[in-house]
Amino acid sequence: MKINIYYGGRGLLDDPTLYVLGKMEDVLSELRVTVERHNIFEHKNEISTLPHTFKDADGIILATTVEWLGIGGYMQQFLDACWLYGDKEKISSLYMQPIVMSTAYGEREGVVALENAWVILGGQPCSGLCGYVEDLVTFEMNKEFTLIIEKKAEDLYRSISQKIKALPSSNQAVRQTVFRTQSLELTPQESEQLSKYVSDDTYVKKQKEDIEELASMFKGMLESSSDMEEMMYLNDFENHFVPVEGFEASYLFMIEGRMQPLFIGVQGEDLRCEYGERDNIDIYAKLSSDIMDSIVNGRMTFQRAFMTGAMTAKGNFKTLRMLDKIFHFE
Repeated sequence: MKINIYYGGRGLLDDPTLYVLGKMEDVLSELRVTVERHNIFEHKNEISTLPHTFKDADGIILATTVEWLGIGGYMQQFLDACWLYGDKEKISSLYMQPIVMSTAYGEREGVVALENAWVILGGQPCSGLCGYVEDLVTFEMNKEFTLIIEKKAEDLYRSISQKIKALPSSNQAVRQTVFRTQSLELTPQESEQLSKYVSDDTYVKKQKEDIEELASMFKGMLESSSDMEEMMYLNDFENHFVPVEGFEASYLFMIEGRMQPLFIGVQGEDLRCEYGERDNIDIYAKLSSDIMDSIVNGRMTFQRAFMTGAMTAKGNFKTLRMLDKIFHFE
């Protein structure tokens, strides 16, 4: 039997989690279990490859220390790597025991977080160990605490050797839902290769540069497209304007699919065409972009669009009828 330990703390000498792990390693060694410890902080540049050390393990221990809030960054990054690059088939057969010691507050929440994460990953959780340590020396001298730690190590050994099963939980339903949203279906070999690429700083830097280059290119295309949209219909109205002496009116067209309404202002021979909100408008009209296209291309008149219900309008009917006189789209 082999058990891997993944320690997510900072490796400080007075870290109570390290003392607990030492005691558990002693018990497991007496039970002829091969124990291998991985200090995540020593592998911070290749955390994405750590899940592939599960291959020959029968069970694992996820251990961390709460120093101020939560399970900490290293352990969270490791769990993220398990989700993204881990072999889910292997994880499904792995027993996991969470160990969270605290010098602040939140050791119970930390254990629950690790258990929930492991269940959603598809693994088998075991009864965890958590505790608050105010003074490490007092904690180490307490024989009752030592017995509790040793008992937890024996429980893990028993769970793995007897392959103890657990009742279904709601987290398994969450796992099925989350899996359905996963966009990539990768084999274990592909996941391992991808995790190696991710841990390669040179490769990641090149990918970021490529993404930035593509983003700049698409941004330029979008800006060009946006400029074209801002000019849409303006030239059509300006080029087909036929002024009527003494006629003054303002129109506001709400065109479906466009963020801003189209304003048309007429004062004799002067014409203003622009996009934006306006007040004190004579005619408010609403129509689709398809109907507006048909009008400016001469396939339909404003009067016909209004009479058939393709365009709705509010205001003076006589002013509305003037649209076909001052704009000749035929």
